[in-house]
Amino acid sequence: MNLSIHSLRLLLCACILMLAAGCSMVRVGYNQVDTLAGWMAHEYFDLEPAQRDDFSRRFEKLHAWHRRDQLPEYAQFLSETKIRAQRGISATDMLWLFDGMKSRYAAIAVRAAPDAAELLAGLSDSQIDHLRREFGRMNEKFLKENRTLESIAARRLRQQRTALAQIRDWVGPLSDSQESRVITLLQTLPLTDALRHEDRQRRQREFLALLETRKTDRNGFTKRVREWLLNWERNRPPELARSLEESWKKRAEFSAAVDKMLTTEQRSHLSHRLQDYIDDFRYLAAQKTAVARND
Repeated sequence: MNLSIHSLRLLLCACILMLAAGCSMVRVGYNQVDTLAGWMAHEYFDLEPAQRDDFSRRFEKLHAWHRRDQLPEYAQFLSETKIRAQRGISATDMLWLFDGMKSRYAAIAVRAAPDAAELLAGLSDSQIDHLRREFGRMNEKFLKENRTLESIAARRLRQQRTALAQIRDWVGPLSDSQESRVITLLQTLPLTDALRHEDRQRRQREFLALLETRKTDRNGFTKRVREWLLNWERNRPPELARSLEESWKKRAEFSAAVDKMLTTEQRSHLSHRLQDYIDDFRYLAAQKTAVARND
């Protein structure tokens, strides 16, 4: 990943995507995301002190805007999600949820692009070389964590463990028969780790090529950064695009099938879980900062 895209996704991780933690962790995580973003930016680019300060100032403003303008909307989005969950999640509902998360990412990308371009334009060649090495390290970590170079059985086992842990987090304990049914349903899902690795590498190549233009065409650089952030799926090879699109549809169907096996108690657990996040977003949005008041 990179300075800009990780900063944007950190905000989402502290909100919509930080779903595996308890509600108190969402509150703590969101309030500390600026610190984490600064640490990660330095890790990727080996920033100079002045660059780190500049990043912090710009990210602080983005964070304040996100708290003020986006979190209330996130609460509304999850309120609609809760209504759909209470009546029973369909595959269409899941695709609606996926699209909603993408559109909320896009809103952050549009807001952040000018500052991201300014920061990226000031990088040195040695810092870009540092990023290139970080990409290699991160790719190795991705392959190891996802067991991508191992057997199909090993990859399936990781898929099962991850899926079961996520489902339990949302709905509570599963019975033995439910776990068995989930494992059976997972066999209908394609293994996407290799596809995602391929797509990550594509994005990394695009980003490195983009950075090469930062000095030769400064006026057009901001526009290209914005386009790269927004249109992250555009340049996928057709076969890869079809495979990933099909995997999203299969995941939606899987989620709908899991929903159908939930008990009344598990559905109530899910409803309360969603309400916890809604309450968190509203609580965090109500907090005021100096930047938020002055922005």
